[in-house]
Amino acid sequence: MKRLLPHPGLTLLLVTMWMLVLNSLSIGGFLLGLFFAIVVPLFTAPFWPDRPQMRLGLPLLGYAFLVLWDIVVANFQVARLILFRRNRDFRSCWLSIPLELRSAEAITLLAGTISLTPGTVSTDISTDGRHLLVHALDTGDAAGEITRIKTRYERRLLEIFR
Repeated sequence: MKRLLPHPGLTLLLVTMWMLVLNSLSIGGFLLGLFFAIVVPLFTAPFWPDRPQMRLGLPLLGYAFLVLWDIVVANFQVARLILFRRNRDFRSCWLSIPLELRSAEAITLLAGTISLTPGTVSTDISTDGRHLLVHALDTGDAAGEITRIKTRYERRLLEIFR
């Protein structure tokens, strides 16, 4: 089975994206999408010799729902800041987040998650891959914000990317 589906997560993602782009539910469309979703990972597998192992079950689903929830909540928080606080009262700061994650895919997912939640944006990663530079729009406690990012996101990504 591993030979037919060398990267099952990519296969699932490709089928899903194909059906969304197709914008209709049909057997033919699904079969064509499934064909491409199997063939593309087979041809690209040699380019990913050390790809990380992922847990595709509940940890990944829980992470996705957590990120969606945080995006909604952060949108309201940032809207409140923008509407009711003067620019000079913002307490923005740069955060250097030490990383326990080692795979490039996991670090990319963490950086993307941070950038998706309004009020924070990841801007750079150190050359050794051990620190992520993040800009926070408004925080009174930089250490608390770093701890929140590490416990809320990085800890869960460590479970997903074994």
